[in-house]
Amino acid sequence: MSAYKPLAERKRTQLFLASTLYGAATLAAAIDAGSVGPADRRLLLISNNAATPETIPPVDEMPGFERLRGRFDRVLSWNETIAPFHPGGWGPRVDDAPLWERHLRLLWNLGDDRVELILESIQVNPAMAVANVFQGAPIDVYADGLMSYGPTRNKLDPLTGTRIRKLLHLDLVPGLRPLLLTEFGVEPEILPTEVFTKVLAEVAESAPRSIASASERIAVGGGPALMLGQYLSALDILSPQEEEELHLRMLRGAVALGHRTVVFKPHPTAPARWSRMLEKKAAELGAELTVMDTPVLAEVLYQRMSPALVIGCFSTALLTADVFYGLPVARIGTDTLLERLSPYQNSNRVPVTIVDALLPDLEDHKAVAAAQPVDERAGRKLTGLVSAVGFCMQAKIYPELRPATDRYLATHLDATTWRYFKKRRLTALALPGAVPSQLAFIPRNETVRKVARRARALKRAALKRTVTG
Repeated sequence: MSAYKPLAERKRTQLFLASTLYGAATLAAAIDAGSVGPADRRLLLISNNAATPETIPPVDEMPGFERLRGRFDRVLSWNETIAPFHPGGWGPRVDDAPLWERHLRLLWNLGDDRVELILESIQVNPAMAVANVFQGAPIDVYADGLMSYGPTRNKLDPLTGTRIRKLLHLDLVPGLRPLLLTEFGVEPEILPTEVFTKVLAEVAESAPRSIASASERIAVGGGPALMLGQYLSALDILSPQEEEELHLRMLRGAVALGHRTVVFKPHPTAPARWSRMLEKKAAELGAELTVMDTPVLAEVLYQRMSPALVIGCFSTALLTADVFYGLPVARIGTDTLLERLSPYQNSNRVPVTIVDALLPDLEDHKAVAAAQPVDERAGRKLTGLVSAVGFCMQAKIYPELRPATDRYLATHLDATTWRYFKKRRLTALALPGAVPSQLAFIPRNETVRKVARRARALKRAALKRTVTG
């Protein structure tokens, strides 16, 4: 490669990273909307992040991807590039990064191009690995889910964070501003909803024939209730038995609301026995259950089936159903997850909080019947809660949120909102709700708090000796 060609004369190559079809569709929408600017070449780097990638088809082999391929000049495989390492666990050593960049420039025929990166989930590999290889490249981050409204899950190296120019995100909660990457002053930019749904319509047009025929058959009796599986046990949030019961609650809840035609879209990696259990239970309840085990986006089913109700736990697809397609939605199991998520900093906490606060509980029939679509007013109303939860999750990254969090907790902490916070977490951060009001004068000093905790421990020990004596 030439080291003397002026920067302005070098070709501009954009390198897009995607690990899901939904992410690839988001990137296609960003290109169509002009959100990533012009380029001489656009390369799509596919990463299969499944625990066992060999068992799950990569993005470029999924139904509907062919309609997206034309936006990119080439499709590359990150798994093949770093084999035998796993994308989720490998990153270059600091001293090896220049060698890796030289290697990839030769392998991918990048020459001395000006490389720009458009990455997802910048806090973890493989995005972090790609960013570390191309150390001088500017970065745009795109977010296709509810996690963009929460804090950055890990403290980013400033050498990476200061290269990030903007955050591209879908307007899943109108009126709510993402917290992700704000510690670096990164400005969020909304991808136009109409552009994104147009891309999804293209994907839906190329749905497998089995999906089309099943959709036509199911739609004969009107829109079905659509259940979305997430495979939460794989994230160690629920046990497999608890997740089975969650699916059964979804089914019972749908039938209790009068739905006799139900469709279950399991997670692609979920065990088949879950579907069999649901089929058995549906027969007992007098409902017709169809299992959609073909790996397609939930949004494809929205367009093909026009479901009368979409049911899930905290899937992003619940918000796309409500906000983008105007479909009735209901959530279930979020109360359990709010209690189970550990540690408090778990990055799923903000998505669970948003869904729990915005959407009706499936088992509360009056709430489901009275539910209104999520609008900008609802999103603005949620700002204080999400900001407070975000600060409690990552107080060291967002210290400027403490005053607003103090005010929110002092005025809004009640029987409804306590579910989103933990007393131990509030105590550790010296926030309202942590200690009795008569002790509120104690300054927010770590040494003082340690002494207070030690004093309480000694008092409990003395009382125990008194009782046993």
